[in-house]
Amino acid sequence: MSILFNADEIFTIAERIEENGASFYRRAAENLMEPDVSRLLIELAVKEDEHREVFASMRRNLAKSGAVMVVDPDNDLLADYLNAWADINVFREENDPLQTLTGDETVEDILRMAIDAEKDSIVFYLGMKETLPGSPDRSKVDRIIWEEMSHYATLSTQLAEREREVN
Repeated sequence: MSILFNADEIFTIAERIEENGASFYRRAAENLMEPDVSRLLIELAVKEDEHREVFASMRRNLAKSGAVMVVDPDNDLLADYLNAWADINVFREENDPLQTLTGDETVEDILRMAIDAEKDSIVFYLGMKETLPGSPDRSKVDRIIWEEMSHYATLSTQLAEREREVN
């Protein structure tokens, strides 16, 4: 038996993830004295803004179509997973990177925080995608997942290069 759960909440969480990401990147860029890394972080912030708008549009379209519920073919598994993930990673202030930025972080610290945030968003969106079987929105979520994976790779490469320079 499949159950239904609220898609509006899922897209709201996704929007918040992207808003938090964009805010984090902008704030981190302001605190860095290295123009190349600051520029990269600003570019990532713009991408996160674009992702937020995609999720907002998807949420508006669901509301217009009256499809505010999605099917969980695994009897609560996806709903439980997404809710637990959001409780642990999105809505707890101690996990908000903006709350932890003091201005004293090294570039490496910021890159590690960003890598963790990108990884967390990928994990959430992979679960989210499973709530959209047969939906044209599934390909949009796939595209965002690939872009987040690209961000992860770019940040990881940047961190590895910096760590090589130090050693």
